[in-house]
Parts: sequence; C-alpha cells; structure tokens
Amino acid sequence: MYIIIVGAGKLGYQLSEMFSLKENHVALVDINEEALLKANSSIDLLTVNANGMNLKVLEELNVNSADMLIAVTSKDETNMLIANLAKKLGCKKVIARIRNPEHTSQIKFLKEHLCIDYVSNPELEVAKEIGKNILKSEAVNMEDFAKGRVGMFEYKLTSSSEWINHPLKDLTLPKRSLIVAVLRDGKMTIPNGFTVLNEGDIIYLIGVKEELEKHSKKELQLTPHRKTRRVMILGGGKAAFYLSKMLIKSGVVVKIVERDKERCKNLAQTLPEALIIHGDATDINLLIDEDFGEMDGLVLFTGFDEENILLSMVAKKHGVPKIITKVSKPNYVNIIEELGLEMAINPVLISAAGIMRYVHGGRLLSISMILGGHAEVMEIIAQEDSKIVDKPLHKLNIPTGIIIGAVVRGGKVYIPDGNTIIHPGNRVVIFCLKEETSKIEPLFYKTKRGILNELWRGNKTHR
Repeated sequence: MYIIIVGAGKLGYQLSEMFSLKENHVALVDINEEALLKANSSIDLLTVNANGMNLKVLEELNVNSADMLIAVTSKDETNMLIANLAKKLGCKKVIARIRNPEHTSQIKFLKEHLCIDYVSNPELEVAKEIGKNILKSEAVNMEDFAKGRVGMFEYKLTSSSEWINHPLKDLTLPKRSLIVAVLRDGKMTIPNGFTVLNEGDIIYLIGVKEELEKHSKKELQLTPHRKTRRVMILGGGKAAFYLSKMLIKSGVVVKIVERDKERCKNLAQTLPEALIIHGDATDINLLIDEDFGEMDGLVLFTGFDEENILLSMVAKKHGVPKIITKVSKPNYVNIIEELGLEMAINPVLISAAGIMRYVHGGRLLSISMILGGHAEVMEIIAQEDSKIVDKPLHKLNIPTGIIIGAVVRGGKVYIPDGNTIIHPGNRVVIFCLKEETSKIEPLFYKTKRGILNELWRGNKTHR
C-alpha cells in the first residue's frame, strides 16, 4: 500500500515504523525537519519537509493514488482539514486524530460531513483501557480474547515458584494453557520445551481464561483485588476527564489532583461528581493528607513519565492495590516491568493498535501491543484462502518468533500442538515478536496484498 502520514510526532513515528515493517510505501510529512531526520535514520520511508495542509504538497505526493492518509498533527482542526482535503483529492481512506472532549459528541457528524473514515482519540482509548483494568477483580495482568474465553496472563516468577530452574517440558501448567513468551533482562523470547525459567522472569501464559484464573488463586496463592470503590487520578488532562466519567458512571468515587488552577475550574464544572484538588501531585504530604494510601486504585496521568514512575513506586510502598502508570516513551514500559509495578499504559501504542485494527478490516478482531511494542498478540479469523488452514501446524514452517497460542472452534478453546489443524472461520490467537509481524500475513492470506486486501479490494496500489 501507499500510505501518507502527516505528523512526525510519537504516533506518526510509531505508525511509520509499523507500516514500513509490512512492506508498504510510506511518506511521512511534517514541518519539523529534526523529527523527519530521526524517522529517516531508522525507518525505510520517504520524508517530506512541508505543510500537510498545502494542496500543492498533497498533489505532488500523488494523494489521489494513495491508499490511505493518516493525519496525526498536534491540532485536531488541522487533522480534520488535511483528512478532508485528501479525501476530496481522491485518497481512498483517511484517518484523523481528534482528541478534544468537545469534539467527542460530534464525531459521527464530523466523520459524515468531512468524509473521515476513522477517528483516533488516544485519550479516550487510554481511558477505556484503564477503566477496563482498574474495575476488574484479578490481581494479575490479564488480557481477554475470543469474547472472554481466552486470556493472556502475565506475572513475575519469584524465588518460591516451583517453575524456576526447570525446563518447560517438565512443568505442570494450568489445564489448556501454554507459555508463549518469556521476558528476561528486558529481552522477550519465544520459549521451547528446553527453555529453563529463572527467578525474576516475566512469563506470558495464553489459555482458557477460567483455568488461568483458577491457577492464579490456587497455585500462585494470589487473592482477588478488593472491589474498586475509590480512585485517585494524578493529573487532570483529557484522559483523566474521560476516565473519571467512566468511573463515576460505575459508582466509583473519584479524586483528581491537578496543578493548573484553570484546568481545575474546568474539571469542577464538567465533573461535578468528582472531587477536584488543586495541588502538585509530587507533594507527598498533600497525597497523604488526601488518604491516597487508602485508595483502591491510583492512576498516574502527570505530564512527565519520570514523575509517574516515581509516584507509582511511592504508591506501591503505601500499599495501594491497583496502580496504573501512563508512560509516553515506549522504552519506559520495560522499566515498569523491571520495577515490578502493576501496569504501564502507553497512549501511542494503544492508538496505533486501534488504527491497525481498522486498517486490517473485520478479519483482525483485536491486537494488543506489549513491552513497548516489541511484541503483539493478535486475534484473527482464519479464511478459506488462508495458507494456515486444513494442514497440521507442524507442516507450515511457522517462524520461531511466532506462536499460535489458542484456537477457538465452535465456542470451545483448543491449545494447539503440532498436529492441530485450523479450519476456516476459527478464531486464532497469535503471539508474535515485533520483527516477525510481516510474516503473519502470508500465513493467513494468499493474496499479495495480505490481510489488508479486504479493506482495499478492487483498488489499485500506488506503486
């Protein structure tokens, strides 16, 4: 595909990298030459130092032949205008990032009248992800797939674990489950039967959710979290606003600490049910006065990653049971894992995953990016033309960086082995290292355009 991305910030960079890995032709446009040089030094793409709103620039980029334009500049209005111009000039699909809460209630109208195919709202998507996690009862990180039948379970091995110092083939795992990855010293690998687990390893199990939950309670002696009744949010930005609305709707008492006085006034008007505190979130005495150690959950939304990480450590020391930390730099996700903190949220990765889901059409049901985007978990529906169907898995030469974690057929979950045969219509949950993502498409789609063919059927490629 030929893809034009306008905006070379964090999301623009992440999308450029993801699309370039899949053998697309990517053009990245921005007025910031330094940002373009950074992208050009590590990604195979065309960079254009220009204003994406300029009609002449879009025409010179042959936007009328582009399969997609994604506008992710820092301004909503600019993104909407660029997307609309691109559509009117003949671009097949356009995506715009729109973040302002004032626009949220108008998204349907904006999409219809500005001819925007997909709207990305990072703060809203982050709020939904955090809301889902902070309200659940499990004491470990768990992602759901296949309508809740399949879970991906993540936890760190301690010195008391019976699994350390033994190869995987000798372990007694929970019924219908599979260890799909091991994170050790910041590096993620796909294990085999002879992989020996060490103390401090973070392991990823995929299997029947019900069985994994039983395992977490019995084998790991983990107790469920107490019901979430009170949550404190440090930082009162857009994501805090969206999250607060969701939590209040669920009956949760919300406190927000924000250092900007005008922002506090705005939050007090738009969130009358929440308690808005004007103060510095790094003031530990203020937090203690507000009983943050008695909270059921703490969400770190300050504008600085370092502050969020340090405050997470303080909250852990004070016994807060649920701590969710926003980090903007993907590399900091590794630090969160190493420090043993509960959960890190990266808005860029969440937004990129949402856009990729849209691009892949209806066949890619879900995608989760973990460890700063170094690995992906996908849920894909196998089609009749898939290379992966109607053959035992051991005959498919699946790359070592890809592992089939679960297959759902007729509502039943199967943990595959080499003799498993996938049939058309099966839901397949796949764990994949970042460098191997381009090899997934040939397994599921025979056409040259791969998994993207459904969305762009009947359209000609640019090059």
